Amino acid sequence: MQLKTKERTFQVPAKLYRIGELVRYTPFSRQTIHNYTIMGLIREAQWTEGGHRLYDESVFDKLSEIMELKRTKTLIEIKQILNEQSQKGGKTGQN
Repeated sequence: MQLKTKERTFQVPAKLYRIGELVRYTPFSRQTIHNYTIMGLIREAQWTEGGHRLYDESVFDKLSEIMELKRTKTLIEIKQILNEQSQKGGKTGQN
């Protein structure tokens, strides 16, 4: 993100979230976030030097989508849907 003032532009770094912050801001447990990462449903954006996963803001959209899909789909089906979407470059319609 860039912020502009009269004559200067500042580069604002993207916010990265640790797993504990995801747990705090979503209805998912730490174990669920970890499982979704291992399964490939969500991806970490970076790692800390200490080996902790860091997630970018897009993970919140992905978790919302997973939560919606869980109403009618299994995790295997959700993974297939998300893989198809990433191959097509975005969200697809849901039936």
